[in-house]
Amino acid sequence: MSQDNCPPVLLAARGRLLQGACAELLAVPAEVAELAPQMIEAQYPLGPEASDGLLMVLNEGSVPAQRQQAVELRELLSRARDEADYAWLSRAAQLATWHEQHRFCGRCGAALKHHGQDLAKTCEPCGLSQYPRISPCIIVLVLRGDECLLAHAPHYSAGRYSTLAGFIEAGETAEAAVAREIREEVGIEVANVRYFKSQSWPFPHALMLGFFADYRAGELVPDGVEILDARWFTRANLPDLPPSFSISRQLIESYRRGETGAGPGEA
Repeated sequence: MSQDNCPPVLLAARGRLLQGACAELLAVPAEVAELAPQMIEAQYPLGPEASDGLLMVLNEGSVPAQRQQAVELRELLSRARDEADYAWLSRAAQLATWHEQHRFCGRCGAALKHHGQDLAKTCEPCGLSQYPRISPCIIVLVLRGDECLLAHAPHYSAGRYSTLAGFIEAGETAEAAVAREIREEVGIEVANVRYFKSQSWPFPHALMLGFFADYRAGELVPDGVEILDARWFTRANLPDLPPSFSISRQLIESYRRGETGAGPGEA
């Protein structure tokens, strides 16, 4: 995503990615050259190589930060060209959020400064270092014969159903989190939990660990808080689904193709 053979530069302020001056995502070289040092709060690498580019976090009171519009992240990710492009954008979004939300030490309250070597912030008075926050989550598609379990949450648009998901708790394995979240949200038991793939999910800093699991016992009883409705669907009657870039949709599409890693005789 370079311009004129220059490493790509993304701009951010107030925890959000910004459009460049030309209403494009990338800042043009001339725009970057005009940024005075006092306008830039921080710069973060967007990959291990210089050619991967930089995220430049602008002082929110600077003219460019006030002038440029924030990017709608979901729409941006939906236009990612491939997995590498998606991961690059996700990294930038998460670094922008981390920079905004981790300005002070959680132990002594002093202002954090940038670490001299690591991608981190450090507290000079007490020595505590803070690294970009990553929150591990599970996301799972439950199968029962030829059917899959999808659920409707309060924040979904009308008619949309998706896979079940939740955060991994302290001391918990991902497999245990799968069983617990399904039990808590819809009241059933599962077996044969098997890994699918992972995906960075910058809303705001999740790492989604995807799984398939097989129904074992119980009746569907949505908890009424996180899940309002849950149903079994076949490949022929799938409802409105999550966007194609999401790991939830990738789980469903894998099921649609019959690629679920199921054992002999299972769907």
